[in-house]
Amino acid sequence: MTTFSSYQAITAEYIRLLNPGEVSRASPTPRPDIADDAPKILLFSPHPDDECIVGGFPLRLLRELHWNAIDVAVTQGSRKDRQQERWQELERACEYLGFGLRATQENGLEKINPETRKTDARLWGSAVEIIVGILSEYRPQAIFFPHDRDWNRTHIGTHYLVRDALDRMDADFSCWTVETEYWGAMSDPNLAIASSSEEVADLMAALSFHIGEIQRNPYHLRLPPWMADNVRRGGELVGGQGEAAPDFAFATLYRMRQWADGQFKARWNGGRTVACGGDLQQLFSSK
Repeated sequence: MTTFSSYQAITAEYIRLLNPGEVSRASPTPRPDIADDAPKILLFSPHPDDECIVGGFPLRLLRELHWNAIDVAVTQGSRKDRQQERWQELERACEYLGFGLRATQENGLEKINPETRKTDARLWGSAVEIIVGILSEYRPQAIFFPHDRDWNRTHIGTHYLVRDALDRMDADFSCWTVETEYWGAMSDPNLAIASSSEEVADLMAALSFHIGEIQRNPYHLRLPPWMADNVRRGGELVGGQGEAAPDFAFATLYRMRQWADGQFKARWNGGRTVACGGDLQQLFSSK
């Protein structure tokens, strides 16, 4: 007979937390005052809900530096019968976090995947021009988009969509680029951004507004263990092999570079970790 232990108590509690019953949705968190000339961040989200899943860094930039975080809804999903509903869910999620929201076109872009890029130059070129227009309109300080091996076809497609749009920007355009991961982990992230328990709770709450998605998979309830595991991975992938894990509980991993002179440029040698309350501004300094 197995003896009950503290480890069994932990696993039992995980199971209980993954079956919470009815979800209670709080009122939106007040959006900080954002100056008209505040730096802009664009999150190029492959699907409605990705803005919450990888939103730890943008949320801190919004709240701590008062930068203007704007989600760009690249697609609204492939199911046409759900596209308007998903937009409405996305509006509520962004309102909760204080993110701005920008559509690419009515019902979002279609067929954003590597196959379209290879076989349908007209459709792909049209989508790229839409992203060029958004980049030209906002002139963002930083952009967020999936890395090129993020497994999901639309995530990978969104990577190349943004990448091709950057290639078409005018010669003097520059911005920080922050690549994200979810379905496929990066082998070479260079940035670990911690999130407080309150921030993780807010990301979960915002994600809970994507009702149709969490009904088939409770992404919001699985977010904390994923972010906890990012601390394990980030301790060595970002901090260095054999290094101790950071002393915070939750993190999101990113690859940060700079786009300038028509190409990606390395931001720094090695990696950087920013704890809760740490200086985010130094990531964007010229030194």
